[in-house]
Amino acid sequence: MEHGESARKRGGESDHHDPQYDNQQGEGVNHPEDMPGPDLMGKSYCPYCGGTTSHGQWEGRDRRYCRNCRRPLYDNPIPAVCAVVFDTHDRILLVQRKVAPRRGEWCLPGGFMELEETPEAAVLRELREETGLDGQVTGLIGLKAAPNRIYHTVLVAGYRVAPLSTSIHAGDDAMAVRWFDCQEMPPIAFGSHRAFIRCVLDSRSASCHRNHHN
Repeated sequence: MEHGESARKRGGESDHHDPQYDNQQGEGVNHPEDMPGPDLMGKSYCPYCGGTTSHGQWEGRDRRYCRNCRRPLYDNPIPAVCAVVFDTHDRILLVQRKVAPRRGEWCLPGGFMELEETPEAAVLRELREETGLDGQVTGLIGLKAAPNRIYHTVLVAGYRVAPLSTSIHAGDDAMAVRWFDCQEMPPIAFGSHRAFIRCVLDSRSASCHRNHHN
């Protein structure tokens, strides 16, 4: 989810906008959890040698720099994943969050990547942990950079996942997990998740339109 694991769970916006869908969901761009995170330039110590850091120009940007190590200290987005899953009745799988941020709100199954796992393995692990469902990745929807109050920026990869089992149950960090008809979805907590859902629904609608005219 958009994490920490209590705060490390979930995390953008699509070029495809459905005004009715956007109005229903509400972008919530001023929500505290959507605001940029801490000032990374304020970090005072080098994670490699423990020495104090200074600021300087490196590769055209003001970066933290360790004089002992004689190298810049890069701050990079944290990778996260989420899954768009439909069942045989064309319902979408959503998780109700049990932890901050956005406790009590609904979002896609997902979370942060662990070390030594691929993004595909991460999304299947998170799906299983949060919903009890096994799945198979069928495609990458896209990538979204999302602001995060703890990690500053999260890079979220959205995947299409086909379910390989049928039984679902809420994991430890979820209040509930449920299949929803697309017309009856609750507001979705995170902009990146809304964008991935919108992208998939748009592509499915376009596919149906093409098949209708073939």
